[in-house]
Amino acid sequence: MEDLPSLSLSSLSRGGNMGSRGRGRGRALHRYTSLDSHDTSDEVPLMSPVHVGGGEESSGEEEEDLPEGSSGTGRRRWQQRIRTQSGLISWFFDQGWQLLLSNFFTTVMKACSCRRALKSRSISLGHPDMRQQFPSNRICNQKFNVVTFLPLVLFQQFRFFLNLYFLVIALTQFIPTLRIGFLYTYWGPLGFVLAVTTIRELLDDFKRFLRDMEVNNQRFTKLTAKGPISVKSKDIQVSDIIVLDKDQRIPADMVLLKTTEKNGSCFVRTDQLDGETDWKLRMAVPSTQALPSDQSLFNVRGSVFAEKPKKDIYHFIGRFTMSDGRENTKEDPLSVDNTMWANTVLASGTATGVVVYTGRETRSSMNTSSPRSKIGLVDLEINRLTKLLFLATILFSLILLSLKGFTGVWFIYFIRYIILFSYIIPISLRVNLDMGKMVYSWMIQRDRAIPGTVVRSSTIPEELGRVEYLLTDKTGTLTQNEMVFRKLHMGSVSFSQDSMTEVTAAVRQAFLSDSDQKQPSSLTSSRPRRSQREQLVECVKALALCHNVTPVVEEVEEREEGEEEGEVKMDDEEVVIFHSNTASTSRKISYQASSPDEIALVKWTESVGLTLIDRDLSSMTTEGPGGERDIYHILQLFPFTSERKRMGVILRHKGSGEITFYMKGADAVMTSIVHYSDWLDEEVNV
Repeated sequence: MEDLPSLSLSSLSRGGNMGSRGRGRGRALHRYTSLDSHDTSDEVPLMSPVHVGGGEESSGEEEEDLPEGSSGTGRRRWQQRIRTQSGLISWFFDQGWQLLLSNFFTTVMKACSCRRALKSRSISLGHPDMRQQFPSNRICNQKFNVVTFLPLVLFQQFRFFLNLYFLVIALTQFIPTLRIGFLYTYWGPLGFVLAVTTIRELLDDFKRFLRDMEVNNQRFTKLTAKGPISVKSKDIQVSDIIVLDKDQRIPADMVLLKTTEKNGSCFVRTDQLDGETDWKLRMAVPSTQALPSDQSLFNVRGSVFAEKPKKDIYHFIGRFTMSDGRENTKEDPLSVDNTMWANTVLASGTATGVVVYTGRETRSSMNTSSPRSKIGLVDLEINRLTKLLFLATILFSLILLSLKGFTGVWFIYFIRYIILFSYIIPISLRVNLDMGKMVYSWMIQRDRAIPGTVVRSSTIPEELGRVEYLLTDKTGTLTQNEMVFRKLHMGSVSFSQDSMTEVTAAVRQAFLSDSDQKQPSSLTSSRPRRSQREQLVECVKALALCHNVTPVVEEVEEREEGEEEGEVKMDDEEVVIFHSNTASTSRKISYQASSPDEIALVKWTESVGLTLIDRDLSSMTTEGPGGERDIYHILQLFPFTSERKRMGVILRHKGSGEITFYMKGADAVMTSIVHYSDWLDEEVNV
């Protein structure tokens, strides 16, 4: 028996019901059977439960909504799809929309940030690795861009209740029932306030853009195999070798390779990074410091392994490897003493370094939070007062409404009363504040009493007038951090500015007497008690030798007229000594140290006749009043720490071989170490 196509079966099963359903049902049945007559691949079995029912209810209205050409399996799939869609709609309105919205914003934020995973890196000197992608060295401190400027500014302004209140009041005037005046009487003041604020934010962000452009376009010297070239700061890449001069900003995080000092040391100012005005000592990598010139860096195979970028500015772990092309390979461990962080300033000499971190991966950028709009106390106070006035308008409106009676559309009258009382809240106050801030910022930048002042934010300049107390941990935060030695007290006798000539005479007499006797200039005596002159000279020697000061000697071609040989010239910034056998050359000595008080002590010893003229990692050289020089070998140096609160140095005199230990520190620590003195106990009050 031939298999009947589903067409005949469907037609027969439908035939008994057409009489009651009429012509419309016949049209629906004809749609179902037209496709089956040509396609038998989706046949319905003879005992299909859909057709066995044969009744009007089983072939009812739900079949009428099925698509054309649906067989039994197609109808089941269509019903399942309907149930699935209904479940999805229920899930969406229940909790799905929250999940989808959260995933959307998370995806957008990840796409906008474009931050990659931070990893350690290996860098070849002067040869960038194209396989590794590093961020650009461009600096951007702007709060807005072209797309986000207007939305963010409006959002920040309508965070204030005052602006939001007037926005709602102005929107109510579009409703004819609530309109009580002309639209411009409400939208005009609000638009003016928003325009003033927008212009102010635009000017502030434009100034940030100009400052960023100035920093990004700053020129630096980059070493290449063909010679030095000039590059912009924004074009510096990882593995570039940069040469820095004194007082030049460091454009990126670098590892120090060479300096002009023989011992490979230099000083950097980190006040823009950690707020400390003390200079920090940095040391070059020993392997590269031993090279004859900067260009020799391209004649060796050098690489730097650096840890992944992080915020900690006081620790660094790395390794420098250098090979000369043969089997000779040197490795040097790297620490924070071998680094120069971005946005610090080179304070001495000339330094050469290789870039290891750029852009947002530098220490300074990772410790800098994203710029935000600041809100002053005046704005917060006005916002609170505005809320109180709004409550007052509600109270007055309720009083008038109660007198009229809560009849009819009373809530319309209530809103109209609130709109009428809205003039109690003065929007002109906001206009005056914004205009005043702009004028105040303009006057601060042009005040002759504080030249060079830059207003970086015009939103809170009035906060300067609210300062009552200023707390600081040290004087260097508020001053230029320049110190002068004023008084020397030795327990039984003291020397002030008026009696410093006695100290100079004692030092000169001691050194000249030693020179006449042809003895080494070591004044340390083995006798249990020394004379007051010997104690004074030994004190001067301790101040001239127990420190971390490095002298820098520069040759000056011409000498000022009227100056004689050996004359000491002092000014506010440095001590200059002219001591030469010829009239055309002279010697200029300046001091560098991590602490200004140590420089003040060494300058004072120089003024009384004992000058520090040379220092390296292993020795120090001093020059007496008569030009005699003493060399001291540094056997051990104990640096100053906040825990010990003191420093010390063990020296051996080259001529006599005598070993001396000098120590200086805070009074709270040194009181228990030195001999007891009534004056010390009385002055220090320990």
